[in-house]
Amino acid sequence: MNEISDAYNELFERKHRENLAGLESSWIGDDMKKIAGYIDYTVKSIHALQMHSAVFTRVITHPNLLDALEDIMDTEDIVLHHTKAHVKPPEKGAPYLMHQDYHYFPHKKHTMLAVFLHLDDTTPENGGLAVYPGSHKLGPLKDYGVTDEKTGDSYHYVNPEKYPLSKAEPVLAKKGEIIVFSYLLLHGSYLNLSDRSRRMFLIQVRAADDEPTEDVHKSPCQGLVLRGNNIYREATMANRFTTMDKH
Repeated sequence: MNEISDAYNELFERKHRENLAGLESSWIGDDMKKIAGYIDYTVKSIHALQMHSAVFTRVITHPNLLDALEDIMDTEDIVLHHTKAHVKPPEKGAPYLMHQDYHYFPHKKHTMLAVFLHLDDTTPENGGLAVYPGSHKLGPLKDYGVTDEKTGDSYHYVNPEKYPLSKAEPVLAKKGEIIVFSYLLLHGSYLNLSDRSRRMFLIQVRAADDEPTEDVHKSPCQGLVLRGNNIYREATMANRFTTMDKH
């Protein structure tokens, strides 16, 4: 864990110096302002960490992790969708409304899983995760999100009146602990008003026989086979530069 934590800190510190504003990834809108208590909030993010350091490549290919995912997914054919990291700074770390990752990258068979690695001890006080247990069984829910007119970025979440963060179950975790959940699970996270940061590293994986329903959320190394095989991967010269599989 120390190696991961050190590589993570070094990456964020270096990218902060280069372009701090470019790492901002907090959501916008009236619902976000309300849940944040109308204070200024922020969260810094970097995607595709395996493109920055081999430390993160070793994490996503760790045999113990893939053993666990194989048991959960009931398949040995596991491919990468994307990775990302969020840092919630002390005193103003942005919350996240309850949402399903499904709305960002819907797939036919809903095999997509989130692998959430905690890099700090995490509680509601420092912006920890919260979930509605069993909500993945509800299937895809209506999207209540908003789109930033300036950037075109969309922020997806479910009805905040029906599924408020205040009624979700907090996830208490120690540094180094991992939780795994379906991209259909309702989850969000609290505002960080503590004097501690909250760092996380997220890996999204799917079964090789699943496929997207929309041509969205393209990421470096998407489709990388982490275990087993991907018999759907294109092999023709005409399609040698595509990121799509043939189902």
